[in-house]
Amino acid sequence: MSDISASESTYEANMGDYFALLKPRVMSLVVFTGLVGLLVAPVPVHPFIGFVAILCIAVGAGASGALNMWWDADIDARMRRTAGRPIPSGRVAPGEALGIGLALSGFAVVLLALATNFLAAFLLLFTIFFYAVVYSMWLKRATPQNIVIGGAAGAFPPMIGWAVATGGVSIESVLMFALIFMWTPPHFWALALFVKSDYGNAGIPMLTETHGRDSTRRHVLVYTLLLVPVAIGLGFTSIGGPFYLAIAVWMNVWFLKGAFDIWRRDDAACEADKHKVEIKVFKVSLYYLFAHFGALLVEAALRLYGIGGWS
Repeated sequence: MSDISASESTYEANMGDYFALLKPRVMSLVVFTGLVGLLVAPVPVHPFIGFVAILCIAVGAGASGALNMWWDADIDARMRRTAGRPIPSGRVAPGEALGIGLALSGFAVVLLALATNFLAAFLLLFTIFFYAVVYSMWLKRATPQNIVIGGAAGAFPPMIGWAVATGGVSIESVLMFALIFMWTPPHFWALALFVKSDYGNAGIPMLTETHGRDSTRRHVLVYTLLLVPVAIGLGFTSIGGPFYLAIAVWMNVWFLKGAFDIWRRDDAACEADKHKVEIKVFKVSLYYLFAHFGALLVEAALRLYGIGGWS
């Protein structure tokens, strides 16, 4: 945890600084996947209730981000990629970030319970706890499997959206969870391959640091291979269909080719082209998730006209 104090800076934070605490870029992915989970569910939700539910998911994600930044301020200050964040840069005091994170967590969970159901609220509470405590306070600094296990935190939003609509859990929501869960390791390890020095400087046991780059390349390939059947399998559930399956096959061939390209490389090749392949695969991984969940939305829209799904 950071030992940065408010007295170290006379800077007065503005709304933009507090908003940055919430990790808005991460929040956008959480909101999108949570919204898809809500909209593809077989039970319709009143638009106002749906809006409140997505607001709670977004606020809960922001609360997790604030708590993560509060705890990780010390290591954020040692990484070029994160040194400009509000706490290590001195724009926001650690105590403020902690207070904001706790207040937003309570607000989001209680409101979601009152507006929808207790299962959805419990899943949101568990998601915040998992990211802030299990991942940030324990796994991130303890094991190179931090990304693998910690990825569960980012995989819950579609399951929460589904629970808002149905009040339960099903194979569809579990597979949406599994899609994000299995996607997270190759996504972040591709990033770690070209920002290796940052993690080493911060003392984070990222796989590239503990097992080396060759092992990381193998892990990217293995987890991508494990991801493919999850993504394809989702297409044969009640929320899938021909359009989703076509997108899934295309995106998985693209992503799998990138993983093979990474696996076949060595350090000399990476240095020679300044990690061109790794950067490309990381960018593909960003398109990957949006394409799959976007395709699920298209299938849901088509079913409104009786032409979606396998029926």
